[in-house]
Amino acid sequence: MIKKIVTHPGGAHKDDFLAVCVLIARSGAPVERRVPKEDEKKNPEIALVDIGGSHEPEFLNFDHHHFPREHAPTCALSLVLQHLNLYKDALMFCDWLEPAEWFDSRGPNKTAEWLGVSREAVARLNSPIDVTLLRRFARQSELKSGDILYEVMRFVGEDLVEFVQTARRRLDRTASLVKTWEMELSGENKKVVYLPRGDMIPEEPSASIARYVRAQKLEQSVVALVYPDRRGDGYGITRFNDHPKLDFSKVGDQEDVHFAHTTGFMCKTTATSIDRLQALIRGAWG
Repeated sequence: MIKKIVTHPGGAHKDDFLAVCVLIARSGAPVERRVPKEDEKKNPEIALVDIGGSHEPEFLNFDHHHFPREHAPTCALSLVLQHLNLYKDALMFCDWLEPAEWFDSRGPNKTAEWLGVSREAVARLNSPIDVTLLRRFARQSELKSGDILYEVMRFVGEDLVEFVQTARRRLDRTASLVKTWEMELSGENKKVVYLPRGDMIPEEPSASIARYVRAQKLEQSVVALVYPDRRGDGYGITRFNDHPKLDFSKVGDQEDVHFAHTTGFMCKTTATSIDRLQALIRGAWG
């Protein structure tokens, strides 16, 4: 049971802010921004975030600054998520997490190099939302339930945890439903992932099966996704990772295709049989 959250005073960063948000969402404990006392470092009821000089989750100590230079990029949020058994899923579902780890542990220049972009490009991604929340958080010495910023941080933490847990449930559900078609396309063996219509269809079927493909590390072999059309009784078909050999505008004149995007990345069809859906994919290949 966390009774108090202590993090460092002065400038605030995204990792310590988000780590505190998650702990607020889980505990509702007050926050103090100050140097921790020695006896607090071994108190399992006081969480020390991004300060304290140790990583001892059994005592709720979540500091990464003592890690050696060769240690994998890690931040305070990483350690809190690991403690809550959410880290692996967060790394899979939250595309922003790994860059945040790099930014906090390696700095903007190394992060830009790792991302393959210029240092200026990283700066251009800054949001006034980030700036305001971090600046306001840095100004506080104490935060408690009922304070405006505290409640905003609770929302952020709750939404982050809910997103990760919901994404995991959707992925597990999708994995239990999908079928993988082995198709020969112009002499090449390729895979298409198909989500049949049923009572347990995920809310975002195309996004769910795309996430499934990445989770299963099938990106190099899968060329297309077939999923129930939420606006009709048929299916949507889309190329995966913008595969250059699929152009669904080629089948836009077919009687059972009621929409084909002009760029060719997807189409919608009233067809429901597997043979016909595969025929449309073959017609778009070339």
